[in-house]
Amino acid sequence: MIDLHTHTAASDGTDTPAQLIDRAVALGLEALAITDHDTFRGSDEAVPLAAAKGLRFVRGLELSTRQPDEPNPASRSVHVLGYFFGEPAPAFREWLETLRAARRERNRAMAEKLTALGIPVTVEEAEAHGRNITGRPHFARVMRDKGFISSIEEAFQRYLGETGIAYVERQDPSTEDGIRRIVEAGGLASLAHPFRLNKTDPIEEEALIRRFAGAGLGAVEVWHSDHDQSTRDRYIHLARKYGLGMSGGSDYHGDNKPHVLLGRGRNGVNRVPLALLDDLCRRAAHH
Repeated sequence: MIDLHTHTAASDGTDTPAQLIDRAVALGLEALAITDHDTFRGSDEAVPLAAAKGLRFVRGLELSTRQPDEPNPASRSVHVLGYFFGEPAPAFREWLETLRAARRERNRAMAEKLTALGIPVTVEEAEAHGRNITGRPHFARVMRDKGFISSIEEAFQRYLGETGIAYVERQDPSTEDGIRRIVEAGGLASLAHPFRLNKTDPIEEEALIRRFAGAGLGAVEVWHSDHDQSTRDRYIHLARKYGLGMSGGSDYHGDNKPHVLLGRGRNGVNRVPLALLDDLCRRAAHH
């Protein structure tokens, strides 16, 4: 059993890389990838720790991209997982730093919107929770701690989600550009949780996956906590149809998503076989 989609405190999870490695070893996972949002900081820290524990480890990240021509705001955001079986190219790391700067600009605008709505939250307060990467979940925690909302879910539904009144769109790269940059940096790109493309029309969804495959996408995340068996079957079919590999993971965030279990997903039903990783390694070698 493996888990190729996890987050640490280097982005929006609560476990340190060391804690996550220890949990993976205690569970008997055969392999782990850390895929923090737009940063390798958690992955970099974990590489020697995993080696010391004898855990097979994949350096990864989850890249935030956008479909600027998508009319539905809830379908505009697309996350792409990047798996690096060697050292990522330095130019890619430098490019990630420009994304951090764009994220900070968005955070400032979000804080201004919330304050104007009578919810005074500062960027500094959110950063106290965010450490390396600060985003909407960290603003939500401040809002909850100050008593403005009762739960993280409420913060997103009313204020911070794509249809929320304090939402600020990020200046993310296009999905095709994100895929291209991952591939050029020596990585394999996998479409994260395709169910969240929010395409109710399966023909539209397939056309989008076909388009991404043409841009260099190497795999689709079939196993994910959002995917039931029929959803997994649909993505297995599309992966095979377009010659893509398959990835899978829990999308573990520690205490920020307590119902999502490491290695097992939501409610413990998301078991990902090791053979998937071996296939992704072969694909990356021939990309």
